[in-house]
Amino acid sequence: MKKKHVIKSVNKGSIADSLGILPGDVVLKIDDTDIEDIFDYQFLTMSDKLVLTVLRGDEEWEYDIEKGENEDIGLVFENGLMDEYRRCSNNCIFCFIDQMPPGMRETLYFKDDDSRLSFLQGNYITLTNLSEKDLGRIVRYNLSPVNVSIHTMNPELRCKMLGNRFAGSSLSKLDVLAEAGIEMNGQIVLCKGINDGRELEYTITQLMKYIPSFRSVSVVPVGLSRYREGLAKLEPFDVLSSEEVIDLIEKYQKICMEKHGIHFVHASDEWYLNTGRPVPEAERYDGYLQLDNGVGMIRSFIEERDEQIEKRKNDGSLSRDFGGRHISLATGRLAYPVIKESAGMLMNECTGLRIDVHPIRNDFFGEMITVSGLLTGQDIIAQLKGLDLGSELRLPESVLRAGTDVFLDDIKVSQVSDALQVRVVTIKSNGYSFVDSCLGMN
Repeated sequence: MKKKHVIKSVNKGSIADSLGILPGDVVLKIDDTDIEDIFDYQFLTMSDKLVLTVLRGDEEWEYDIEKGENEDIGLVFENGLMDEYRRCSNNCIFCFIDQMPPGMRETLYFKDDDSRLSFLQGNYITLTNLSEKDLGRIVRYNLSPVNVSIHTMNPELRCKMLGNRFAGSSLSKLDVLAEAGIEMNGQIVLCKGINDGRELEYTITQLMKYIPSFRSVSVVPVGLSRYREGLAKLEPFDVLSSEEVIDLIEKYQKICMEKHGIHFVHASDEWYLNTGRPVPEAERYDGYLQLDNGVGMIRSFIEERDEQIEKRKNDGSLSRDFGGRHISLATGRLAYPVIKESAGMLMNECTGLRIDVHPIRNDFFGEMITVSGLLTGQDIIAQLKGLDLGSELRLPESVLRAGTDVFLDDIKVSQVSDALQVRVVTIKSNGYSFVDSCLGMN
């Protein structure tokens, strides 16, 4: 049965609009070639001449299209991928989805391992779900970058960590991607006593062989929630073991910089914040290639914050009397020291400005989860109820599902506002927005 690529909407004024193509029509073929997913569609519509076959009701329509090369014809599909999402076939010992409490919405339990989402959304894939056909399509369509969950370059250990007997042999696909010039980024979820120490050193040295196709590797500590009954026994990293990880990574950053001109391997911010060591300077992040993976977010925030404070000094925004403006900020415990420091800097510069910063303990997932992005509405309500929060409570936008006003526990922003009797506003997770938001400028 052919996949149904149903058109959701047609961009006004586009080629498709001028041809009379309608929402609800189904795209069947381009140039007599069946379409599997969005990549086939995008590749085949790059041509300046093509024949588009559309099903309307029971009738097929053919449209001869002449256009500029790479010009979009203006179709938006009901399914952005134009195919079903592929489920993960692994049973990783560190998987956070396995540590989710019962009773949450179904989508939060879906494990994807889809190479197409790596290119479209920056997701990380393990390669175990990547068929030879998929691999060939990545090379043919030059889909860069591909983000890969490495975890270890030891094949036997990788099989154990991923719970998949093919996990070790799938690493050979890195050779195919590198030889084809496909850019890659890697991620290592570090588990104490399993893939750290000598195993981490081995993994780094093996991945260095793929430079420059491999552009960066991040090392992040395993996240451990309180819902681990029946799962592999994993230990959190303490200060001493975290410092050992940082020392090893910084050792290889120097080696990579000398040999290849990039730092290549990066420690996520948690390692530095948990040890109290200062985060690296901006130059060491190689352009923040893994910002969305928690690598360099604090340094980027500090740089942007300082730049914006200087800008507001120069334009006079900090010299006015704020007339007793009082707001509150809530954040995860990991980022609390930086947010607290930043609020203090603004209060020192401004007359009549009060900013209270509240670190929220994660009772929902457990105290070892300290990032802001996993805070829930119920924890925020429970820990701030009855406090003087001022005129508004500001939260990082990462606490909400993308594009919604809903927390992970399905509580809405309006419910938090009602429970705390205060206006609730979200802030973009950068230093520019932080400063202007605290000043009431956005």
